[in-house]
Amino acid sequence: MRLLTNIFAAPPAGASSWRGKPATARVAPFVIFLALTLCQGKFGAASAYWFYFAKTLVGAWLIWEMRPFVAEMRWAVSWEALAAGIGVFAVWVALDPFYPKFFSGGATGNPSDQFGGNFMLAWFFIAVHVLGMTFVVPPLEEVFYRSFLYRYIARTDFQSVPLNQFLPLPFFATAAVFGFSHNEWLAGILCGAAYQWLVLRKNRLGDAMTAHAITNFLLGVWIVWKHAWQFW
Repeated sequence: MRLLTNIFAAPPAGASSWRGKPATARVAPFVIFLALTLCQGKFGAASAYWFYFAKTLVGAWLIWEMRPFVAEMRWAVSWEALAAGIGVFAVWVALDPFYPKFFSGGATGNPSDQFGGNFMLAWFFIAVHVLGMTFVVPPLEEVFYRSFLYRYIARTDFQSVPLNQFLPLPFFATAAVFGFSHNEWLAGILCGAAYQWLVLRKNRLGDAMTAHAITNFLLGVWIVWKHAWQFW
């Protein structure tokens, strides 16, 4: 409760709101993004797509505001990130038929079903979704889960915990929380473990961000190509 009070003591109206508040800079953007996600589809079927568009724009702005205060939020490319990104995508798709999900169908689905009479609008929302899941979701989620949550479970003074320090409880707990935040929970747990391994191996967040982006981009292409809209 004290942590939540500290995080939301002042609204994140701009970069100055996060100065000297390392937890706020890492948690508040994720919570705002999550709140917008929960609004998808709650104001009519079309709102699922408009809220995704809105949260993508807001998420991009939040990332921009976070940059001065989250030094580890820097993209990095490596062969491990490439391998992990492709591998997680393959596991995500391959495991899908073999375990129960929390609910059937995705949060949005095929935009053409909603905007079938407007071809351009349907493809606009498809493009927004792929771009959002590739460039906006990875930084926000990796900063929250891998930079903040993993280390906060270990120690409330989370910045004193090195990114490359392996700690069993935080490792498995963070992977579980990450996994159960997805409909595809089993793949999500394995995914969270893979991204955390990257952070531990490279002692930086950027490789996990890149791997996450690769996974999501490939998944977005797969969804559109195979009409596997349940993943959205």
